[in-house]
Amino acid sequence: MAPTRLDDFPTWLLSRSAAHAHQLLASAFAEVGSRGYHYRLLVALEDLGPASQASLGRSAEIDASDVVAALTQLEADGLVERSPDPDDKRRRIVSITAAGRRRLLELDRVVSSVQEKLVAPLSGAERDELVRLLGLLARVERED
Repeated sequence: MAPTRLDDFPTWLLSRSAAHAHQLLASAFAEVGSRGYHYRLLVALEDLGPASQASLGRSAEIDASDVVAALTQLEADGLVERSPDPDDKRRRIVSITAAGRRRLLELDRVVSSVQEKLVAPLSGAERDELVRLLGLLARVERED
């Protein structure tokens, strides 16, 4: 396809790259019977510890209604446990289980493989620079 002026716009390039990355991840997760939301929730639980469903959704940047559905599946698979919050019986505290930690290790390998595919055209230094620059953009977006 011939280049157009769109190919000079960071917004266009980021959107195309994000769509490609999302497709790679979604396909890789589907191959192992998982979803991106599952991975994000397990990572948040492993990295931050037990949390309420609401704070877990905020940490994983997932809408509250999607959090409940994803946690229901993870709980059915024995990967997380939900229990009443002793300080507020209306809230549920979510914890990762031992099986959830094992599943997260499997999914970490899937994600690492996708990262390799995504940045394959880049040298090591270019990969580091890309991550650094994207991190800068992501931090600015979060501060707005």
